Amino acid sequence: MSTSDQQRKRLFEAVTRAEVSYELAKQAASRQGRTAPVRHKCFISYHGADIVGVTDFVEKFNDVFIPRVVGVSDSDHFKDPVSSEDEEYIKQQIGSKYLSDSTVTILYVGKCTWARKFVDWELSSSLRNDPVNKRNGLLALTPADRSTNTLPDRFADNWAKDGSRYARYHYYPQSADDLRGWIEDAFKARDSRSNLINNKRALRKINSACP
Repeated sequence: MSTSDQQRKRLFEAVTRAEVSYELAKQAASRQGRTAPVRHKCFISYHGADIVGVTDFVEKFNDVFIPRVVGVSDSDHFKDPVSSEDEEYIKQQIGSKYLSDSTVTILYVGKCTWARKFVDWELSSSLRNDPVNKRNGLLALTPADRSTNTLPDRFADNWAKDGSRYARYHYYPQSADDLRGWIEDAFKARDSRSNLINNKRALRKINSACP
């Protein structure tokens, strides 16, 4: 098995453990006559180069949220958009295929995340609202080393240090309670801050070179 296959296997196993953990928590709470705290389903948008960091994140916080990690890839065979009709089709397809089972999108901001066109497509689809696929809340996290890397343009359109825009950007969480609160805020923002969404930018057509 190649290194990349081993990394993907580890990530998918971490996702499965998170799902099992929640089911066990709900069963234990039910036996005690109470309700387990809600764990929101969160789609993680990331550059493939950061899969180890993303897996570490999922493993560390698997009792906080239910991760969704399969995103857009070349295997989807989407043609680069040349018109607004193409863009709407792509966003609708991504929403249906990858985001419909989530309510919050977590952007993992590695060194070259900004350069990946599929990340931009996932963010645009996350911000899109239609009768079938409701918009996602949106937050971004630094890697565990708390390095502040370049933000993707579309995320930057929706974030401000003073909190006056739709999205939020945080340093890597120091506790489960921190992350839980950030996810809950993003979940509620789907309604409370929806008027602040800026999704006017055209979809990125190519990847950019990243040093």
